[in-house]
Amino acid sequence: MTDLSRRITDLAPWFHNLRLEGIETAPDHPLGDYPRFKWEGFRHVVPEDLSGCSVLDIGCNAGFYAIEMARRGAARVVGIDSDPRYLAQAALAAEVAGVSIDLRQMSVYDVARLGERFDFVIFMGVFYHLRHPLLALDLLREHVVGDRMLFQSMQRGSTEAAPVQEDYDFDDSSPFERKDWPVLHFVEHRYAGDPTNWFIPNRAAVEALLRTAGFRIVAHPEPEVYLCEVTEAETAEMALARRAG
Repeated sequence: MTDLSRRITDLAPWFHNLRLEGIETAPDHPLGDYPRFKWEGFRHVVPEDLSGCSVLDIGCNAGFYAIEMARRGAARVVGIDSDPRYLAQAALAAEVAGVSIDLRQMSVYDVARLGERFDFVIFMGVFYHLRHPLLALDLLREHVVGDRMLFQSMQRGSTEAAPVQEDYDFDDSSPFERKDWPVLHFVEHRYAGDPTNWFIPNRAAVEALLRTAGFRIVAHPEPEVYLCEVTEAETAEMALARRAG
């Protein structure tokens, strides 16, 4: 066993299947060659040249996307994750790839501590693991997203989405019976054996939540992936005032 093979084994299990000097970190991944096969479906909406740009990868795991951003020339790449083992994997992967990534152990709820806005933010594979998902989106919009955000969440339920009215009568329950109504499915115990799955949205909910948090969807390259740009965000007080008329 080579030194690199030993280091990879010592950090197992890996969720990202990376190729480090030809060695696959998760060759038997249940999803296949993950996340590379997902990346192939939406990589075209990410700028090929990120020269001069700063990038933040939230929930970076073993660093697949952060490394890809560095390879596209990003001037600064920061990766955060709450799991120290994932950060150790990302550090090894970046070392082997010959790129520089600033890795921090922190939660999405702590992003204000970074003290900077980023040109491009990656927020993928995290949303449905959060107990407070809308709070997380608000914090990202308020503190770290300077221009664009790449968002992904597992979705379940209807894939239909349609415009909604500004208001509905109290006695009108029909909107809640529509398939295209925004719904967050709450997981009380586990889903797919994972106790960290809390809220799983349908498509309408994802799009409504993004809009509510101050993001405009500019591309939807895959069913679960959205490229967003920031809009004039509302504070909670502004949203209440608008709703009150």
